[in-house]
Parts: sequence; structure tokens; C-alpha cells
Amino acid sequence: MNRSKKSLLVRKPKTHLLLPFIGITAGFLSSCSTDFSGKVPPSILPSPTVKETQNQSSRPLTPTAEDNNFVVEVVEKVEPAVVQINTSRTIRTQVPQLPDTLNDPFFRRFFGETGPTQPQERVVRGVGSGFVIDPNGRILTNAHVVNDADTVTVSFSDGRTVEGKVLGQDTVSDVAVVQIPGHNLPAVEIANPDTVKPGQWAVAIGNPLGLQQTVTVGVISAINRSLNLSTRPSSYIQTDAAINPGNSGGPLLNARGQVIGVNTAIIQGAEGIGFAIPIDTAQRIAQQLITQGKVEYPYLGLQMLTLTPEVKQRINNYPNSNVRIVAEQGILIIRVIPNSPAARIGLRPGDVIQTINNQPVTTSEGVQQILEKNGLNNLQIQVLRNAQNLQFTVQPEPLPSPNNIQS
Repeated sequence: MNRSKKSLLVRKPKTHLLLPFIGITAGFLSSCSTDFSGKVPPSILPSPTVKETQNQSSRPLTPTAEDNNFVVEVVEKVEPAVVQINTSRTIRTQVPQLPDTLNDPFFRRFFGETGPTQPQERVVRGVGSGFVIDPNGRILTNAHVVNDADTVTVSFSDGRTVEGKVLGQDTVSDVAVVQIPGHNLPAVEIANPDTVKPGQWAVAIGNPLGLQQTVTVGVISAINRSLNLSTRPSSYIQTDAAINPGNSGGPLLNARGQVIGVNTAIIQGAEGIGFAIPIDTAQRIAQQLITQGKVEYPYLGLQMLTLTPEVKQRINNYPNSNVRIVAEQGILIIRVIPNSPAARIGLRPGDVIQTINNQPVTTSEGVQQILEKNGLNNLQIQVLRNAQNLQFTVQPEPLPSPNNIQS
């Protein structure tokens, strides 16, 4: 009696190479098919148990609880209030007008560009992001998004597009407010700024490079970050959530979908570093733009430096100096602008600021934050001059234009 020959199942493993490229990661998926040669004896046919296992491993293409996380919930909550802002502005320039016979590079070498001119216009278009802060149509964005725009168009995630009007813009803080018609519009929820801490989740929604309603996720890398820009406030939220051109003016959100900041800046050449204006700062400036049409920044007329042991040692060891630093920490005044509020109350170079409005200050950024929140109201400043404690009351003035600051 001849015996049936059993067929052999041979699986040849395939090896896939993962090639790393700088800035690009490509993933490849492939499947292996198995061929059965010869006849399969009935004794090794798949049993019902095997079929059940195969059915369980074949996952249905329907959403499950595992597919959703807090990011999905944040996006569903906030996306209707995030908008794309398209702008256009006309730039007019004067260009030389030469006869066609002379409008040739050979003749232009001799006649130059001194001939008659005619105006030439070109339209520059821009795109940015924003979000609704008031159901009655007020939108918060960056000043550089709408700066000098002739037309402003606002688009929602559901496809609606409306014309907008710039209520006000402040180039110092880079905050602007746009008004659109409408009532009962979806608006964002504002977070408590005191709850923002490094390491917390951060979600950015915006229109980077014109890609509408793009979501990126990261963490808060740092708070109270200074960009060392003389034209901007000193306190920013730093995040590693991807931010690109077009994200400007969009919201930075916490894990609850509450706005913690307004995305505003990136560092050229850096990866994973973006900055947002804290939402309490942006709200305060927006309110001034709405009610007053401008923002007044408090000015004392001081140049300051954070006191460190190295700075203290250098000053105390400087020959022929009549300043003796005894404080261990504080803010060292290195210059007082003539005719400024600080000069009129008698502050001097070498004074070390200890407290402002009874709040201890140890960094120049901290002083700036107190000034910004205080506005033009009176300040109580305690300084240490040599070994003497002195108390001063000063009222800041609106920041003058650079041409009006005396050297």
C-alpha cells in the first residue's frame, strides 16, 4: 500500500533594510505569501479552532476606544474655533520707463536707470492662523500676520469664509485683533496661566505652510523664556510642538483643550523650538487694542543687569569706584536715562533693586514682567545703596519713541 507523500511548507524569511536619511524617515510595509505544493492530507486541514483564531486576529476596520486619546478630544473641541487668515496687500514701486528700442541690456549700460519712471504694482499674499476669543466675532492673531494688509479673509474648518477687519495691532508684542461678522460663533476656552508648567502636554493647531487645520503635539519646554529682542516683551512659552510659518497666530493648547498661548516665533535653523505669547499677556494687550486702539508700555528709564557673584566681584574690585555692592542678589542698575521717571525720583547707577511692590526680584526678566502687568500705575521700589535700604515711589510713563529717548 503506497503512502501519500506529505508536502513540505517552507517559509523563506525576507530581510528588509531600514535606511536612515537626515530629516526623512521612510517606513516600508510588505507581506509574504505562502504557496502550498502538492495535496494536503485531510488530517492536517485547519480545524475550527484555528479558523476562530484567524478571525480574532483580523481586526475590523471600525473605530475602537484605543484609537482615541486626549489629542483627538482637544482637536474636536477647539478646531471649530481655529481659523485660517489670508491677507493681501498691494506694493507700489517706481520702475524706469525706456523706449522699446533702448530697453536692452546693451543700451542700459550706457543710459542707466535715470530715464522716466512709471508706477508698478504687485500684490503680496500671506497666510496665518488665529482663533475666536469672543462668540461675537473677535479673533486673536499675530500683528505680523495682518500688518499693512489691504484685505483680510477668515476661513473656518467647515468651509465658511468671511471678510475681516483689523481692530488693532501692536508690533511690539506681535498681537492683533480681527473682527468678523457673526454671533454665537465657536470660541476657545482660556486656561489659567498660573497652571502652565514645563513638561506639560502642548498641542498646536494652525495652518503651517498653508496646510489648513494641522495638528502638532509636544510638551512645554520652558516658561518665562526671553528671546533677547529689544522690541518684544521678555516672557514666552517655549515648546517642542512643531511650529512653522503659517502657524503664527494659532493657539497653543494644554491637554484640556484650553489656550495657554499664541504661537508667534521660531528660531531660524533650530528644530523643535517654538515660542508662544502667554495667553494672559495676549488678552491684556488685546483688550487695550479693542478699547484704546493702542498699547502703552510702562517706561522707567533704567538699564538693568541681574546681580551675580561674578558681577559683584568685578564691580567691588574695580579701581577708583565709589560704588560698593553688599547685596547678594537683586537687580543692579547700570544706567539711568536723563529726564526719565527713574532719574526724577533719584535712582542711581549702582543701586540694587530688591523688591518691586513688595515682590522680590532676582532677574531682569522678572522686573519686566512686573512692569508689564502693572502698567502705568505707581510702583514701590526698594533698593540697596551701598549698605543703606531706600524706598522710592515712581510712576512709569508711556514708552517714548526711540528718537525721544535721551542718551
